[in-house]
Amino acid sequence: MMNPLLEKFKSPFETAPFDSIKTEHFLPAIKEAIQLAKSDIEQIKSQPLPDFQNTIEALDHAGDKLNFISSIFFNLNAAETKEEIQVLAREISPLLTAHGNDILLDATLFDRINQVYSQKEQLHLSEEQATLLDKTYKSFVRNGAKLNEEEKLKLRGIDSELSQLSLKFGENVLEETNKYQLVVENENQLEGLPDSIKEAAAQTAEEKNLSGKWVFTLAFPSYLPFMTYAANRDLRKELFIAYNTKASKGDSLDNKQYILDMLKLKSERAKLLGYQTHADFVLEERMAKSGPAVLSFLNNLLEKAKPKAIEDVAEVEAFAKALDGIDRLEKWDFAYYSEKLKKQKYEVDDELLRPYFKLENAIEGVFTTAEKLYGLKFKENKDIPVYHPEVTAYEVNDLLGNHVAVFYADFFPRAGKRNGAWMTSYRGQKLIDGKDQRPHISIVCNFTKPTKTKPSLLTFNEVTTLFHEFGHALHGMLANGTYESLSGTSVYWDFVELPSQIFENWCYEKACLDLFAKHYETGENIPSDLIEKIKNAANFQQGYQTVRQISLGLLDMAFHSTDPNLIKDVTAFEKNQMKATSLLPEVEGTMMSTSFSHIFQGGYAAGYYSYKWAEVLDADAFELFLEKGIFDQETAQSFKENILSAGGKAHPSILYKRFRGREPKPDALLKRAGLV
Repeated sequence: MMNPLLEKFKSPFETAPFDSIKTEHFLPAIKEAIQLAKSDIEQIKSQPLPDFQNTIEALDHAGDKLNFISSIFFNLNAAETKEEIQVLAREISPLLTAHGNDILLDATLFDRINQVYSQKEQLHLSEEQATLLDKTYKSFVRNGAKLNEEEKLKLRGIDSELSQLSLKFGENVLEETNKYQLVVENENQLEGLPDSIKEAAAQTAEEKNLSGKWVFTLAFPSYLPFMTYAANRDLRKELFIAYNTKASKGDSLDNKQYILDMLKLKSERAKLLGYQTHADFVLEERMAKSGPAVLSFLNNLLEKAKPKAIEDVAEVEAFAKALDGIDRLEKWDFAYYSEKLKKQKYEVDDELLRPYFKLENAIEGVFTTAEKLYGLKFKENKDIPVYHPEVTAYEVNDLLGNHVAVFYADFFPRAGKRNGAWMTSYRGQKLIDGKDQRPHISIVCNFTKPTKTKPSLLTFNEVTTLFHEFGHALHGMLANGTYESLSGTSVYWDFVELPSQIFENWCYEKACLDLFAKHYETGENIPSDLIEKIKNAANFQQGYQTVRQISLGLLDMAFHSTDPNLIKDVTAFEKNQMKATSLLPEVEGTMMSTSFSHIFQGGYAAGYYSYKWAEVLDADAFELFLEKGIFDQETAQSFKENILSAGGKAHPSILYKRFRGREPKPDALLKRAGLV
């Protein structure tokens, strides 16, 4: 029987053949693709004198089939997993880690790279070629190419173990999220909740064979509205504690030991490679450059934001006391009273806005915005196979009808999908033999589901999340480079959030909202006074939100720059690190580290600060759009050319200066957040 993963994909645009892939196809396909990749490497090593083309360029193209198959597998493991896939992931991850190490620790291959690198000044390379050479050389050195054989063996063991621990961490968080449910039997306990949320909870109950009841889960579209609107303080407390004790209960799903093990391994790995800490290792290849620079950046922001954050909390405390006689505001009270205060101050809340943000209209909104800015057209293509019936596939063309990308969109929570929202890629962009291989890009979210009586109506926060992830997708779709390892989102980690965060700004602009924000029943455009209220409320609780983001960045930096032998207890360590940013009373037994997937499962270890770092860039960059007009073609073309299409072909500070004409200034962010 033929394995569809090893055939030439016959689906439109050579997309992943989800309609014919079975779980059992993955392991043999990956094993064979590893062999094909090995022969690519042997081919490079067998060439005569090493030069840029036969070594550096050839290496960038090596293992294409393996990259595509493994991206299909791991994207499924994140968005549509099941037990068989998770079991397989534990077998496949060490194979891929070992294969990656086989390449990076190959002395003969590194010798060739080193020879090319040592003559780089005489090679007359283009900017992009020079970047590729530099990145290739550094990635080998930073991953152990200069170690002796004994040290290389040790590194292999560390990498293999880390890949397994990271998988297990994520599996535990997903299982904890899926197994909890808050079952409500009496409708009186749902006071304050909008009808749409109650209907969604009744639908969830039906799906779980609990008809006549209401079920709330730890999936964000269920958890967040409950914490925001439910008047029942005891139930808010119960749900808050369930959410904030994920994978920390001392049972088989507890992640504390996995965190300690990962920190020790990362530290050991960094020291083996000549770095003091894992943070030092990571930050060498970031715009921030060093741990002290990150801490200085975060602490400067904290100094400006904390007084405002204290005011924000005091305002909510006073409001809760006046309204309900609450003497001590707890963490499970904050979203509830904060939302009520916002409604009183600005006469706007999510339930007032939801009717204007039907998901289908919001999707049209991002498409139209992308068309007006960058000349892109999106057309659904039902012939492109998808991995779940809820996923929609689009072909993306430019205004002349040229193919630009394939785009997948996956919007609703499912048991097999991890929480949160992310953009990912199945296939990157590059030039092969002069032919432009266009990318296959996907965004995965967990938005409010449609009910029997209502379509999916988004909160404004979900709208900004859609724009955020779509900003990442534009970075991937508009890639226009020669080499896949430098194209699209293959940029410094603290630069990668610029395209996503800047795109959120359009959600606040009337000229953009008028394109898609229409009442789902009447078709009326969102009223101008509501748009004004959205803008006025944009800075509400910004001090509090900024401090919260800073606290996560500081916790991440502390975990990855402290000697892990000094961390005896993850709970105590987190508590101690959060003291400086704590604004509300501690809740004994809760913690967030055990479900902090960004840094222990994703790629944000020693990089969570990059959200705030990129906010400086995005506020500064969007100020130019505000000066020239939010759909100004010259500004959009410059952003497309210098940021979105450029990928990582040059250092991000160079690319940013080409767009902005100068270094970024923090003033725009401080002004936008109301911190000055």
